[in-house]
Amino acid sequence: QVQLVESGGGLVQPGGSLRLSCAASGFTFNNYVMYWYRQAPGKERELVASISSAGSSTNYADSVKGRFAISRDNAKNTVYLQMNSLKPEDTAVYYCNARLYLINANYWGQGTQVTVSS
Repeated sequence: QVQLVESGGGLVQPGGSLRLSCAASGFTFNNYVMYWYRQAPGKERELVASISSAGSSTNYADSVKGRFAISRDNAKNTVYLQMNSLKPEDTAVYYCNARLYLINANYWGQGTQVTVSS
């Protein structure tokens, strides 16, 4: 069955770094566009970053540009989110999302908590 399993979240001080991973299984990973979303308490889920199926194109929310980097390893069926210069407002549950528009496929992971606090 389809699985997206996020890892790498935790508690970090402002200015610190974390690297999130999302391991995929149960579908043809290298056909899918991959996304990272986040949802802070009391707020709507927001798009953080996306990466094309081959990894040649990336996009970022303005709030994370220059600080976060999305990447993928299609040989390992894994997508990453490198987060640097973290701020308290980055605190949220981070979700991995896989989409293949051609067949209307849309898969979500269970989320990983990131807390930025001193």
